[in-house]
Amino acid sequence: MHPSFQSLLIPMEKERLELFAELEARSDEALNRGPGPGKWSPIQVMHHLIISEELSLRYLQKKLSYNPTLKKAGPAALLRRWVLKTYLWLPFKFKAPKAVNEEALPRYVTFVETLARWEKIRKEMTDFLEQAPKELLDKEVYKHLVAGRLTLEGMLEFFLYHSRRHLAQIRRSLD
Repeated sequence: MHPSFQSLLIPMEKERLELFAELEARSDEALNRGPGPGKWSPIQVMHHLIISEELSLRYLQKKLSYNPTLKKAGPAALLRRWVLKTYLWLPFKFKAPKAVNEEALPRYVTFVETLARWEKIRKEMTDFLEQAPKELLDKEVYKHLVAGRLTLEGMLEFFLYHSRRHLAQIRRSLD
């Protein structure tokens, strides 16, 4: 696996496992309870992140299955990464895209089922990145709904900052 992928996957995985350790003593009822009307429960926030990773991986698999012509990433892709990172850093609440909003989230699911689903997609993503050809490293292969075309490294950076934003949300909802 390319070192730039590892440098993003390692903290993503570390932070995810730390969250699991924090939440394992909580009941399924507590984790499925939202902090207020119209607010996502901790489990729903986790599923928002899981679905985001799942849909991204499926997009990549489908796109790369027909050997498309990919544009080489340049300064515009770096700017889009910076914009996305800034967007995720801002303290404002943003409406989630339909594919990952409350309609796509489970009403009730166990913590164990959530862990298993996240483990599965994270392993699939890791396997995909381990097998990614080197010629994809500098290509705009991933399409983010807000930022547009990014490299695989840009996608992982999105996952890292996206999860950090939502892990903080989970922790706030349990206080």
